[in-house]
Amino acid sequence: MLFNSIDFALFLPIVFILYWLVFQRHLKLQNAFLVVVSYFFYGCWDWRFLSLILFSTIVDYTIGLYLNKTSGNRERKVLLWTSVTVNIGLLMFFKYFNFFVDSFVDVFTFFGYEIQPTSLNIILPVGISFYTFQTLSYTIDVYNRKLDPTKDFLKFAAFVSFFPQLVAGPIERAKRFLPQFDVKRKFDINEATDGMRQILWGLFKKVIIADNCAGYVTTIFDNYDTMPASSLWLALVLFSFQIYGDFSGYSDIGIGVSRLLGFKLMQNFAFPFFSRDIAEFWRRWHISLTTWFRDYIYIPLGGSRGSKLLQIRNVFIIFLVSGFWHGANWTFIIWGLFYALLFLPLLLSKKNREHTEIVAIDKALPSFRDFLKIGLTFFYTCIAWVFFRSNTVTDSYMYFKRLVNSSILEAPLKVDTSLYVFLVLFIIMEWMGRRQQYAIETMFNNYPLVVRWGCYYIIAMIIFLYGGEAQTFIYFQF
Repeated sequence: MLFNSIDFALFLPIVFILYWLVFQRHLKLQNAFLVVVSYFFYGCWDWRFLSLILFSTIVDYTIGLYLNKTSGNRERKVLLWTSVTVNIGLLMFFKYFNFFVDSFVDVFTFFGYEIQPTSLNIILPVGISFYTFQTLSYTIDVYNRKLDPTKDFLKFAAFVSFFPQLVAGPIERAKRFLPQFDVKRKFDINEATDGMRQILWGLFKKVIIADNCAGYVTTIFDNYDTMPASSLWLALVLFSFQIYGDFSGYSDIGIGVSRLLGFKLMQNFAFPFFSRDIAEFWRRWHISLTTWFRDYIYIPLGGSRGSKLLQIRNVFIIFLVSGFWHGANWTFIIWGLFYALLFLPLLLSKKNREHTEIVAIDKALPSFRDFLKIGLTFFYTCIAWVFFRSNTVTDSYMYFKRLVNSSILEAPLKVDTSLYVFLVLFIIMEWMGRRQQYAIETMFNNYPLVVRWGCYYIIAMIIFLYGGEAQTFIYFQF
């Protein structure tokens, strides 16, 4: 069930009405209702994989209880690693089984041995990478005594399966999100209005920006060997906006829906294309994942402490794991490695924390120096997308070969003028709203009510009239 579908447009109002009018008086019933509708929402993708969510929920709920009862360090470690093994084991099987088999075969083929692989036609469960990390955060926090385990199974099940962020995040931490299921929710008209506004902006990013870019990107990448270099560069720029509009749009819709139900989710994107270096970019891109890796892998490894050699090791580990998380393909691993190489000079020169504030926070425009830095960072991200978007390493290599030649002076693939107009409008609005949680959070608040709602109506009409061909959210495959 896509957020930008008729099905969801019918599903959400029904859930909203029942949630506030029928179940509001009883917290447990409200949580139980959330579990039911969340399982229904996920079951619309493939009901067979509901058993995986339920199994992960039961395992981590039970281990959490036993961690609280057990004081011995050895026993607690056994419980922790049981949770890690079960969750990561399921993730590895469904997401990476064929990758390891194929890589194993390739190694033997390289040395002249032919073996017959036993690959399975394994279907990747939607969102498994997201809810797996969410449940793991609970077990790890309980193990580290940062969180008391819950004895309420319904509450924990609602935390794991919460439908607004179940299949593509944000990946919420148990310490922050789980307690929200303990508090009786009261309908807040201001939060609901803000939620609707964020949903509207998320739909604009998904339907107008991402979906309109998608067709051109697919055409160019599928035919890169016959396209001029100018079109290949155009595809990289359009894919940057496609994946940002697609993923951050999903996050905005999910966060907005959560607000309608009385929950607050973390910000997942903080205007990353206005970053002045790669370190800042990764602090602003997919924040829930990057901070998860930071807190549960990077810092336990030693982080930026210790010798330079250890710091370099930790950077490579974290970026390679990030690349591998995104998909069972060598292209993603190289993508992570590429970012590690970009990040290292900043770390070694101790400039990785140089830009922690929003660019030009008290100014209308960035300085010329910041403008150049933003442009260079955007260029690096465009280059990195070649690996991310290509099907194979060979395709990436051939794509790079064709990026620089005399055909760069030829006219690129013709793009509808309206898309360029929307992209310029999008950049301006994102820049104007960069100090907020999302671009239009307070953008029209100083206007009279009629003008303010007129602006929202215009955005809604643009979505209906100029929306691109519906595309599945990119991160559903991860």
